[in-house]
This record gives sequence, C-alpha cells and structure tokens, in this order.
Amino acid sequence: MKPPFRRVLVANRGEIAVRVIRACHELGCEAVGVYSDADVRAPHVRAADVAVRIGPPPAAESYLRIDAILAAARQTAAEAIHPGYGFLSERAAFARACAEAGIAFVGPSPETLAGLGDKLAARRAARAAGVPVVPGTLEPAPVEDLEAAASVLPEADRVGWPLMVKASAGGGGRGMRRVDEAGELPAALLAASREAAAAFGDGSVYLERYVQGARHVEVQLLGDAEGEIVALGERDCSLQRRHQKLVEEAPAPGLTAPRRRELHRLAVSVARAFGLRNAATAEFLLAPDGSFWFLEVNTRLQVEHGVTELVSGLDLVHEQLRIAAGESLSRRVRAAAAHAARPERHAIEVRISAEDPGREFAPVSGRITRWREPGGPGVRVDAGVEEGSVVGTDYDPLLAKLLVVAEDRPGALARLRRALDEFEVAGLQTTLPFHRWVAAEPAFAAAVLSTSFVPDRWRAAQLRAAAAARAAAIAATWTAATEFGRRGAEAWSGRPPDDVGPRRDPAADGSASSDERWVRVARREAVERWPA
Repeated sequence: MKPPFRRVLVANRGEIAVRVIRACHELGCEAVGVYSDADVRAPHVRAADVAVRIGPPPAAESYLRIDAILAAARQTAAEAIHPGYGFLSERAAFARACAEAGIAFVGPSPETLAGLGDKLAARRAARAAGVPVVPGTLEPAPVEDLEAAASVLPEADRVGWPLMVKASAGGGGRGMRRVDEAGELPAALLAASREAAAAFGDGSVYLERYVQGARHVEVQLLGDAEGEIVALGERDCSLQRRHQKLVEEAPAPGLTAPRRRELHRLAVSVARAFGLRNAATAEFLLAPDGSFWFLEVNTRLQVEHGVTELVSGLDLVHEQLRIAAGESLSRRVRAAAAHAARPERHAIEVRISAEDPGREFAPVSGRITRWREPGGPGVRVDAGVEEGSVVGTDYDPLLAKLLVVAEDRPGALARLRRALDEFEVAGLQTTLPFHRWVAAEPAFAAAVLSTSFVPDRWRAAQLRAAAAARAAAIAATWTAATEFGRRGAEAWSGRPPDDVGPRRDPAADGSASSDERWVRVARREAVERWPA
C-alpha cells in the first residue's frame, strides 16, 4: 500500500513523539524529529530518521515556535506535520500556517480548531444541536475588576452552587476554580482569568455548575473530508487530581449498549456542527442520575487514545495520517464504529509521571538509574524515557503510559496489578505508588468512580508510613535470616509480614525459594514504592 506521505515531521517530544514516529515507519513514511537542547539525547530523537534542533529548553523558545517548526519542515522537505498532543496541537494559527506553507496538518481544519477551541462557542453549538450542556453561562464573565466580577452573582445563583469558573480557551486544569459560595466568586474569577491569560493568551472565563459525584466520560471521534463522522467508543477518565487525568479505561464501566449508543450519537452531533475532520474527543459528565452533560471537545489525539486502540483494534495514528492525506474513513474504522456500543475487550491506562504522590503530586527531577518495563500478554508501554534519561522541569512530567487489555474489566485489573508489580524505576520518585494503590483499592475494583475519587480516598501520608513500616519489618527479618542462616528464615515460615504477600511458604510447593520470595517482596516494598 502506498504511504500516505513520503516524509512526516513530528512536532512534539516524549512518548507521543516516539508513538507517532513508530506509526510513520509502519506506514512506510520517513519521520522527522525535532528537539530542544534539553532533548538532544532523547529516545524520540534516535527513533526519527532525521532530527532538527529547534531551540533552547523553554517550550516557548522551541516546541511552541511555529516559525522554527515550519523551518524544520521546509529544511527536510516534510509533506505533513503531526503535532501530537499539547504544545501546538490545537492552535488554529499553526494549522493555518501549515496550510499556507503547503504542508498537510495532521488534525482538524483551522476553522474547526478555532470554533471548538472556544469552549463557549462549543457550548452554544452543542445546545443548538440539541445536546444537553452542563448548566452555566454562554458568554464571558466580566473580569475587569472585583466590582465588575461581582456583577455576575445573580447569574451564578441561577447556575447553582457549588460551581466552576472555567477558561474558555485551553485546558489541562488551567484557568479553573471551584467556588462554593458567593463571597469567593469575584476573586476566583479574576484569578482564573489571569491564569488563563498567561497560559493561553485569552483571559475569558465562564461559569459552569459543579455536578457532584459525576464521572468524566469521553467519546473518541474520527471524521473525514467527505463529512462522515463516527464514534469509536468511550473512555472513563474520572480518576483525576487538580482536573488532570491519572487513570483512563475503555469502555466506561456500567453503561448498557443503548446508553453507549446515545452517548456516541450526542458526541457525533457536536462534531458535525463544526465539520470535524480527523481525530477529536467529545467530553461529557455522567451525573449520578445517569444523565449525560456535554463539557467540551478536544480537537487532537488524546494522551489516553491507546485504550481505545486496544479495545477497537485500530491504530488511530495510522487513521489520522490517512485522513490527512485525503482518504475516506476506512472499512475497518466503519466496522469498529458499528461495534463500539458492544465492546468485547477492556483496557486500562495509567500515567507514569515524575511526580511525588506523597507530596501533592509535586513534580520531581533527576536521572533515571533503573528502568525496567513490564511485558507479557496484553501489556503495552508507551515510553519517552529510558535508563539514564535525565528528567528536568521544563516540560510535562509524563514519562510513560502503561496500558493493559483483557477480555473483561476484572481480567484487565488483574493484569494491571501484575504489570505494575513488574515495573521497576529508580533514581527519582514516580507515580507508581499511587497506581499500585489504585489497582488494589476495592472501590476502584467495584467501579465506584467519580471525579472526586482521588481527593476523597487518597491518603498519601498514611500509606507512605505503612509502606515504610512494612519495608522496615522486611529489612529486619531479612537481616536476621541472612545472619543466622536457614534457621532464622524458618522461624518466620519463609513468608513476609502480613499484607505484603501470599501467606504461604513459596519453597514448600517448589514455586520459588524463600530467599527469592523475600528479595522480590523487599524490592517492591522498600525500593520501588517510595524511592528515597
């Protein structure tokens, strides 16, 4: 089959750059990488056929420079640019600049990016299309000063408390504030507006009701130039902190086929109102009473696209490239859409980030001294780092995504636990302890999900102290066993303390020696759960 393009420039870094470069190579396209001075030795640079320096480490001086990206594309005769996610992926100005340079932009049109990038415009269009919209305002709130901000209080009362102040541009939790009472609103409006202006160059904000106990559910969409738009299934992204996703899964647990079809229909209706071409995701809240409320549309490939791929059997980057080359939706895409309401597999993704979950998920930096990925059936790791990588603070702390797939949710969860137990990282703190907690949490296994799951249940200090106590007990017992020989080990029946492993002697049934079991448990508890 003829490649959709001869050469594609990947305007991104990290795991998504590696992911797109691999897809290009599978389709027979040459891949051009770009890098800042901080990424000169990054895996995505080596994965590319050729790589071009675009500036110093700050993103504003490298990955966000439209002129530098286009210069690299012209220098390498790239026919298309894939923006990945983040950075320039949803910038209408970038898509327009690509078109003017005669380079295909792998994403929606500039007009669609501009229309759906304005959340207020998207809310108005969704309402006009008959899609239920989270109650709130449809015009920007006044934010000139505290007095002007206070004038919106009557409208806030109509929206209902508590409510959210949200930026009309951008995303990722920036420009968002929860407000519980009227006295907090004026200051929250001004603070959110300032943050949005700094992050997105647009300080417009609006009000939206906070739906208590809601789940965050989104629908993967694909559209072609002929106007055909399909839904490829939904994902549950309810586990979040500070409005940023931590765990995603597909399909969303607990939905019947008719409810799925209805959700997919609503998502397609919004996308059709803006003439979507290429990939996008329509995001909804699923209220406790079972009603769906439209939030927004992200006009790019999502971080969590892989769980949809594992369930549908599609490669979404392949499809993006073909659509950008002018092809219609393929037969395999139509077939996947036809079966999207009755999925036959379940996939879960966790984001492995350079953050300390014991300290409010604060970003960390350092050199990765050990990196051992899990493997086996149904396990996929999309990584942008490797052993020896230096992780700084210039960019998003996402290091890798661990994805698992199985025939059903219990099977996927069991596979996730096993894969997390195999994942070894040393040298800096990561979110692995948090994800191991999630995988073992009974409420998650029971799919008792909501956007408040993490703030309501995650108790880092207690869990860290418990892990330290277990590690100390293991270390003390291991020392005793080593010093006094086999008799010391037998005194403990060859097993770890309570709640850190199976209550049996692995040596008794020949599955493993006591020493091997102790080493494995000690490694997991003392080294990888909470690195020093």
